[in-house]
Amino acid sequence: MSAMTTGQAVAEQAAGRTAGQSVETAKAAEGTTEAMGRQRATLSEIWRIGRIRMVIEVVQLRRNTGLLIYTFAVPVVMLLLFGSIFRGDIEGTSATYQQVYVTGMTGMCVINGALQNLAYQVAAERHTKALKRLRTTPMPAASYFLGKVASVLAATVAQVAVMLLVGVTVMGLKLPTSVGPWLTFTWVLLLGCTACSLLGIGMSGLIRSENGSAIVWLPVMVLQFISGVFIVFSQLPKPVQQVGAVFPIKWLCQGMRSVFLPDSFKYSEPAQSWEHGRLALVLAAWCVVGLMLCLKTFTWRGRDDG
Repeated sequence: MSAMTTGQAVAEQAAGRTAGQSVETAKAAEGTTEAMGRQRATLSEIWRIGRIRMVIEVVQLRRNTGLLIYTFAVPVVMLLLFGSIFRGDIEGTSATYQQVYVTGMTGMCVINGALQNLAYQVAAERHTKALKRLRTTPMPAASYFLGKVASVLAATVAQVAVMLLVGVTVMGLKLPTSVGPWLTFTWVLLLGCTACSLLGIGMSGLIRSENGSAIVWLPVMVLQFISGVFIVFSQLPKPVQQVGAVFPIKWLCQGMRSVFLPDSFKYSEPAQSWEHGRLALVLAAWCVVGLMLCLKTFTWRGRDDG
């Protein structure tokens, strides 16, 4: 009887291990099938799912009243603050400090919304397991990226409209009257939003906890100071200008200056030109860098999700 009982116990343990292995194998196969399904997603499927995600992201943004108030209020307050402190014409140009700050703060709307805030949002969605739940759907990561870029673009366009309204009514800014500058504004805004959004999603992986926002906030703030947001770029020391020229924020702000400031202001730029060709190449290159960073670092799960 004892031998028979022992044999039965061994058989039951073996059966349990086999069943457990079968479950694990099934889960692994399910995960593999899911991953292969995402890899096989065609461009048309990515775009179709991405459009659905765009609508969802924009609706969620509209419902986040606190974030909207913060997003719209900070640039306006900063513009009014700097505009009240720094006045007068910039030497050698026909532009005023207030007008230059309008262009810098317009660039800041893109930077804060697309890079900084988006990094916080994605990190928060990862920590609250929202991304983990999205992972169970057939949505490719690229479609998720499209949705985020769309929400950022919608918010940024609205912010820029508010900034230009304040600039025209309070800071003496004159809007372009021809089509050319507005076309430049369009492609600069699109490239800038795309580059900063992708970088923001990629940098979200640096935020390891809900209180880790300073990891992104500090470098973004430093880059704004050395890129012509808070200080006229041509007045920065040459070494600082060279460092700032490596990053997209400088070129984004320069593109905004080329649209809304007198054409003669280009002679105060380091290259004495708006450098639209180089500007487009740099922003496009950062779009590629941001996409590669996203694909390399983006995960649906947090570190504690197993």
